[in-house]
Amino acid sequence: MIHSKPTPSRPPLKTLGLVGVGAIGRMLLQALSQGKLPVTLAGIHTRTPERALSALAGFTPPPPILPLEELIFRSDLVVEAAGGPTVVDLARRCFAAGKDLLVISVGALLDHPEVLELARTSGCRLLLPSGAIAGIDGIKSACSGRVDRVHITTRKPPRGLSGAPYLVQRGLSLEGLVSETEVFNGSVREACKGFPDNVNVSATISLAGLGPDRTTIRILAVPGLDRNHHMVEVEGEFGYFSMNIRNIPSENPKTGRLTALSMIRAIADAVDPVRIGN
Repeated sequence: MIHSKPTPSRPPLKTLGLVGVGAIGRMLLQALSQGKLPVTLAGIHTRTPERALSALAGFTPPPPILPLEELIFRSDLVVEAAGGPTVVDLARRCFAAGKDLLVISVGALLDHPEVLELARTSGCRLLLPSGAIAGIDGIKSACSGRVDRVHITTRKPPRGLSGAPYLVQRGLSLEGLVSETEVFNGSVREACKGFPDNVNVSATISLAGLGPDRTTIRILAVPGLDRNHHMVEVEGEFGYFSMNIRNIPSENPKTGRLTALSMIRAIADAVDPVRIGN
């Protein structure tokens, strides 16, 4: 009997385009330049070309800095590392071109659920890495049944929260804090509006579970804290579990190194036909 080779359901992912070269984008570029990912960098798109040039120093020859439309055209997978305001328009452009998109600024999707539906109707993949958190697989599994509560407690050094719209709008300053101080307690939806650069992890948890209105978060500023601390509690018909994560910040104090490492692994998983975990 002759066995024919099965035809892959989608063409293999070979080229990657990067939008944004901040702390997270530069960690991804470093992984690519060191050959840690089995994809070719098609190019980057950035509003700060001078910063990009130094980030591309490890490539020979360096990949091009491209206009957005050309970057999307050349890429099988586009990676967003440029911040929430870019996400919705970037998603629409990628899906219209039939290209997959990986988003790290997940909080931007909470007020735009149409982006998730657009990915489903277009047949393109919208990849949302776990980011600076663990246990997304457990939350997804638990929510196959009844879950009563998902609560997040986030502790960050004051400088990691500085400039957040929630604080600016209320005229709140975190300078001179001498003890742990609660700065927010409410729904994930409101937290992502008030702290768009700080709590993308909570957006991912909410999308994996009860949604942004039923998932709650408490944010505390802690003077002298040298790591971003997240505690997640989940309770339902399965029982109860909790997770404690203490992330070393990247060069950007608002973002943990685990966020970039999660993005790198998500790209590797997108290429690998073997999938481990939910």
